[in-house]
Amino acid sequence: MNILVVKANNRPSSEGVSSKMHEVFMNELPQTNELNINTFDVFKEDMPYFGQDFFNAMKKSAQAEQLSDIEQRILTASNKAMDAFMDADVVVFAFPLWNKTIPAPLQTFIDYVYRAGVTFSYSENGPVGLVPDKKVIILNARGGVYSTPEMAPAEMSVNYVRMIMNFFGITNIEEVIIEGHNQYPDHAEQIIADGMQEVKTVANRLAPVMV
Repeated sequence: MNILVVKANNRPSSEGVSSKMHEVFMNELPQTNELNINTFDVFKEDMPYFGQDFFNAMKKSAQAEQLSDIEQRILTASNKAMDAFMDADVVVFAFPLWNKTIPAPLQTFIDYVYRAGVTFSYSENGPVGLVPDKKVIILNARGGVYSTPEMAPAEMSVNYVRMIMNFFGITNIEEVIIEGHNQYPDHAEQIIADGMQEVKTVANRLAPVMV
């Protein structure tokens, strides 16, 4: 089984809750040769922003034309992200809610793998996801409480990632969300501890899938 862990928080685990979730998940994964684990740290990768440079690079590449430095960088980066995503049986996203949305480098990663003809296609009846057999695990932390009906529409991190994965045809999505530790500081320690226990459970559940 190939597991891709997309780490999208560059805060130390002592300060960033989703960084700690990533750390706990990695430590709890079953130690076996049947698990091939690839970590993609979006804050450490060279990932130019998605835009005209990408489209120029794709066009020039198809026509075997020489690329500029930035075009070569973005083509190399996008292909690396795409290869990692396509090779994975399980994709794990570990990220925080920052300013109501996802960190910018995670947005760039998603922009790279959001590609017609690879992860989705167009049909007469609308878009069709092309990677339905993948499993996705979402590890997310948010200081406020967004699970209530009133606040849920304002949550644009988990909702966004889930929607994109659904668009790719992926319906096997598991979520561990730690929320409210900043809103309720008196209960923060217990909230985080309970969430980390859920992270351990999700990591250990990958073992039977290998059979």
